[in-house]
Amino acid sequence: MKLRPIGRILIANRGEIAVRVVRACREMDISPVSIFSAVDRTALHVLLADEAYGLGGTTPNESYLNQARILEIARIARVDAVHPGYGFLAENPSFAKKLEEAGIAFIGPTSRSITLMGDKTEARKTARRLGVPTIRGTIEALKDEAEGLERAGEIGFPLLLKAAAGGGGKGMRIVRSAGDFAASFRAAQSEARTAFGDARVYIEQYLESPRHIEVQVLADSQGNTLYLGERECSIQRRHQKVIEESPSTAVDDKLRRTLGEAAVALAKGAGYTNAGTMEFLVDHQGNYHFLEMNTRLQVEHPVTEAITGVDLVKEQIRVAEGRELSFEQKDVLLRGHAIECRICAEDPENSFLPSTGTLARYRPPEGRIRVENGFRQGDEISVYYDSLLAKVIAWGSTRSDAIASMRRALAEFSIEGVKSTIPFCQFVLDHPAFLSGDINTGFVEKYYSASATSQRDAAETLAAALAATLLTNAQRQSFKPEFDGQLEPKSNWRLLRRESLRS
Repeated sequence: MKLRPIGRILIANRGEIAVRVVRACREMDISPVSIFSAVDRTALHVLLADEAYGLGGTTPNESYLNQARILEIARIARVDAVHPGYGFLAENPSFAKKLEEAGIAFIGPTSRSITLMGDKTEARKTARRLGVPTIRGTIEALKDEAEGLERAGEIGFPLLLKAAAGGGGKGMRIVRSAGDFAASFRAAQSEARTAFGDARVYIEQYLESPRHIEVQVLADSQGNTLYLGERECSIQRRHQKVIEESPSTAVDDKLRRTLGEAAVALAKGAGYTNAGTMEFLVDHQGNYHFLEMNTRLQVEHPVTEAITGVDLVKEQIRVAEGRELSFEQKDVLLRGHAIECRICAEDPENSFLPSTGTLARYRPPEGRIRVENGFRQGDEISVYYDSLLAKVIAWGSTRSDAIASMRRALAEFSIEGVKSTIPFCQFVLDHPAFLSGDINTGFVEKYYSASATSQRDAAETLAAALAATLLTNAQRQSFKPEFDGQLEPKSNWRLLRRESLRS
């Protein structure tokens, strides 16, 4: 394949993933170009780019799902490629096809591969054709509510309604009885249409409390396909992951190889190129079932980067240029343990509902920790887009070390103005079941209640008030004017004021 050097990339996304791609471009001496909605005019991903173009509008359909406007900007900005990030148009085959026709590289799989594997129903067909175990359910998307109810009766309750296009828990509903089907069907369709511009849904048997394990794959256009270990993604609320880690405590070397080889077979069977993820459900006996493929970069990709040393975004760009992967399967070594916590603007004490407002204080942790962040103090968190603010990634030589680093980082992360999932993440990290590695997708329903974080907040507030009182008393007792060689003395008040201005 002839090489196509990439010098300018349009990042068709927002928030922390757009910032992540901007920084990868900088390190590869590639010019990043951002886009923004009316809400995001002064966002971090806009300020960090070489150029930025307005989409107009506020809702996803008016902005980051507006294919015509994004394609127009790509031509005006004379970019060589588009990186879609995740969500929005990342798994939209028509968008990828339009870029291909315009001679602009799509940093992801081909439109054909997205149709085969990004569409969940087509992916299930491919898996069955290749003999990879799948969960019982419909092969085709449902034509209407009546057909869905008929098929639901055949499959049995409980079941899942799932969006055929896209992922991230959007367009997904558990249905436990026939009486709940109609309302759930309409809600799943509506959410899928809003999130992905595609209202199709299908049915899948609902497995109670399995492990959610996914395998990262990379493939180039020369036929090289490999896997980079697995990620444990069982800590979820509303079918959306909150904490991920790698490796999984439930996966030994034999199962890791089995899952990895199945993932590679699926990717090759679809003629897949670039980065992608195969998702599996694993039961208590170690039996696995193919769930779906995400034909894009995952939110949780940093934990794989942390234990393998591979920069997945840079590999994506190299593959899009027509280059071979820079390593082979035998070179993939898993080192240590990594954990990621998603910090979302949500209220854990109120069913994880989105929390909006101004980030009156926003201070991510520092030190030996990785933070993928898309916001700054003073930014407005609106109702229009995903609630993800940042991701915190901790690495340690052991799982216990990684947990200890994450605990410290979350304790340092200061957010005021909106509610966040930090207290929930702290609850999980302290729970005996998580510490033992005995987790599954039913963790939140089994162990978590709103009172758990409210009690924690009350205790921390009392401790903070006590610490403030002790500090004030200590400062009063130790107050002494100081001189630093200048004619004007420095008082403790001046020093404290200076520190407050710095912060």
